Amino acid sequence: MSEKTILVTNDDSIVSPGIKALVEAVRPFGRVVVVAPDSPQSGKGHAITLEEPLRLRKVDVFDGIEAYQCSGTPVDCVKLAVDQVLKGKPDLCVSGINHGSNSSINVIYSGTMSAAMEASIEGITAIGFSYLDYSFQADFSACKHYASILAQKALNGDFEQGTLLNVNFPILPLDSIKGMKVCKQAKAKWIEEFDSRTDPRGRQYYWLTGEFVNGDTDEDTDEWALANGYVSIVPVKYDLTDYVRLSQLKNTIS
Repeated sequence: MSEKTILVTNDDSIVSPGIKALVEAVRPFGRVVVVAPDSPQSGKGHAITLEEPLRLRKVDVFDGIEAYQCSGTPVDCVKLAVDQVLKGKPDLCVSGINHGSNSSINVIYSGTMSAAMEASIEGITAIGFSYLDYSFQADFSACKHYASILAQKALNGDFEQGTLLNVNFPILPLDSIKGMKVCKQAKAKWIEEFDSRTDPRGRQYYWLTGEFVNGDTDEDTDEWALANGYVSIVPVKYDLTDYVRLSQLKNTIS
């Protein structure tokens, strides 16, 4: 049996503690290749670089692991990895481990999940991992344990090819996590405000602020799972068609 190839990427940059933890989690399962941004790219969503050239530089960041830093977005990293670095599709793409939640509506804005989604668009099984702990000193031990389990399942063929999973970890030690729970995305959102300020030259500028509000009381959502001590797993797809309203609109628009 040929060796499996695993592409690792993220949006927090190639030197983040989260990507180091993810590399350690998957390296026993095959050939690991890292292509990740050279600087933080949080909140970039599915952005791609069009107006300037992209640059790839081979770096020695992970002991014994082939790695490249990219000047572009997380999605650029996956595109370049497939086309230029690997010259083909890996068996699995894993993205993260992101510092901060990508549950609920956050999946829309997430560079971590968009990188995984780009791989899924190419028919590659992909998993995005996020940890609710924003600290640079976060303990990723529990995350690594569950990331290893899910990566091995993916490589063993337990998931249909092209499956895309959004996985979030609660801030709990391994022995306190109740297990993994497959759920739906909670209907929650950010209530946003802009903090208006004035710079020393008298020009106005703005900082985006806000509060995350979850009004979804269902017990089968990612927010419920995380709040109750589970690793949340949400299967995601890039087809944004609203199929319920599709049939309704066909009856009203001719």
